[in-house]
Amino acid sequence: MAVKTLRDLLNEGVEGRGVLVRSDLNVPLDENGEITDPGRIIASVPTLRALVEAGAKVVVAAHLGRPKGEPDPKFSLAPVAVKLAELLGRNVQLAGDVVGYDALSRSEGLTDGDVLLLENVRFDARETSKDDAERAKLAAALVELVGDDGAFVSDGFGVVHRKQASVYDVAKLLPHYAGTLVAAEVEVLAKLTANSQRPYAVVLGGSKVSDKLAVIEALAPKVDTLVIGGGMCFTFLAAQGLSVGASLLQEEMIETCKGLLERYADVIHLPRDIVVANKFAADADSKVVPAHEIPDGWLGLDVGPESVDRFAVLLTEAKTVFWNGPMGVFEFENFAAGTRGVAEAIVTATGKGAFTVVGGGDSAAAVRALGLPEDGFSHISTGGGASLEYLEGKELPGIAVLED
Repeated sequence: MAVKTLRDLLNEGVEGRGVLVRSDLNVPLDENGEITDPGRIIASVPTLRALVEAGAKVVVAAHLGRPKGEPDPKFSLAPVAVKLAELLGRNVQLAGDVVGYDALSRSEGLTDGDVLLLENVRFDARETSKDDAERAKLAAALVELVGDDGAFVSDGFGVVHRKQASVYDVAKLLPHYAGTLVAAEVEVLAKLTANSQRPYAVVLGGSKVSDKLAVIEALAPKVDTLVIGGGMCFTFLAAQGLSVGASLLQEEMIETCKGLLERYADVIHLPRDIVVANKFAADADSKVVPAHEIPDGWLGLDVGPESVDRFAVLLTEAKTVFWNGPMGVFEFENFAAGTRGVAEAIVTATGKGAFTVVGGGDSAAAVRALGLPEDGFSHISTGGGASLEYLEGKELPGIAVLED
């Protein structure tokens, strides 16, 4: 990646300078507004701490959830500011707006080593606008917060696949650098595309085939094993002519899945048994059935134990593993065994010297929710969508704009 990094910026000197950092602080909240998984905040700390300790005046831009381009209290970054302050061990101011009076006045009052977190950048509709001129106006307002001698650090890997004002347009207006997190993520993903050791195994889960189709088509010709679980496996099972009961099914994707199974029969591995339930609920009645015997009216919520054992054999012998998407509804204890079993197999592979990557999103959340050791994986990405698009071979706007 031919871009300048945080180290280059620190070598140039940041004491007394304003530095705008685009972080990914999009963490899940419960119904009480409490953070349930602070992983992305934790991952953002090294870059911010380095800038603070070097005496920069740090202004952080980030988003939370999907507000409709206007302020919405349930998507406020207030709980994030509290957690970030705790992790940094210093006060983090939260502006009451994105680039309005409060943000501007607070930014003007910053002293060396101070941190200002702007309110959810998606409260401003210009952030995600398709109109280049509108995004440019917001970018210019963000730049004003750090001044003419400011710098921009891109450290939100989870958003680099988006052409948005705080990700893309600001980099055109300020000297720009890849933060610690972004640089590390790209280095890791490059290993998966250019220098992967074999056998190379990919595990894909999640609900929809359509969400993963491009990465399946990109990776299937390059890997030795492609394990498919989660809700998306039922469309593949249906493509084999099996009845899937009331399980999640994308009928419009059945023919596509048939084609994939024909072309990559020696690579794609589907579950042979399924944990089915009589309803979608944590306390549902459940049982394990062969994949070809899912009862009418029942829905699959996890892969079965035979499938886990079979997948584990493939994964523990791999030298490179990429995992994106849970095997089942891991949030319900009765349907978490498939995800846990596959994750534990990947941990075993890591212990045997394999290079293993968890592709962000629900997979990263599952690692923490199930109490699995984070150091049991070579790398846990913070960007599910960005990881997939990189592996698909797409250009990521937020990375491309950093290249000099």
